Amino acid sequence: MLNEPTMQKLHSLKLSALAAEWEWQQKDTELSKLSFDERLGMLVDAEWLHRENARTARCLREAKLRLSSASLEDIDYAPKRELDKSLVRQLGSCRWVAEHQNVVITGATGTGKTYLACALAQTACRKGYKALYRRAPRLFDELTLAHADGSYARVLARLAKVDVLVIDDWGLAPLKEQERRDMLEILEDRYGNRSTLMTSQLPTTKWHHHLGDPTVADAICDRVLHNSHRVVLKGPSRRKEESAEK
Repeated sequence: MLNEPTMQKLHSLKLSALAAEWEWQQKDTELSKLSFDERLGMLVDAEWLHRENARTARCLREAKLRLSSASLEDIDYAPKRELDKSLVRQLGSCRWVAEHQNVVITGATGTGKTYLACALAQTACRKGYKALYRRAPRLFDELTLAHADGSYARVLARLAKVDVLVIDDWGLAPLKEQERRDMLEILEDRYGNRSTLMTSQLPTTKWHHHLGDPTVADAICDRVLHNSHRVVLKGPSRRKEESAEK
């Protein structure tokens, strides 16, 4: 008879998972053989797991990953890709995120750069970090609009707080002067404080030339490549292979 008021209090405290676990315990007579500490531990575990799952789901939703189902467990290590499994396993630990290092993934179109980037970002979300995915062209469009409506400082501040910023398809087109400056501002805020993950069809040896302005190019390359883990994907286009199999 005293259970109903307690149940109401648990829900008012937003301990719904703990309440559900407690209700289930009342129905399982075998659990009465457990000690109070054991049953309390089960209640706490239920609530903790519920909140962790909710947090992970929220982080993944806010990350806006292009490939939300990408997973490190599903990566193909075919010999023609020359993908170092030990390096991917190391990156999967997210130590690079904890130490505010970067990851640069390069390779020809269709080799799986976006998939690997999204898989690493998803892993970071599951380990408690916040991630955000942006294709480089869309990111520059967003910053151009921010310049126009006066929200530029707020957008930069938001980007600076994200633990893992994924910039996909970097280097598809020549950069305008303002775009180079914007990229430098983003990387300056993040250098040594947060991690940036970039994918590009351009090998890193061509980034400096692509950026155009030697001074800005030096600054950008230094902030991205100085403390980065580099992954070079090889082999034929996976999109063409998948189309051929259909």
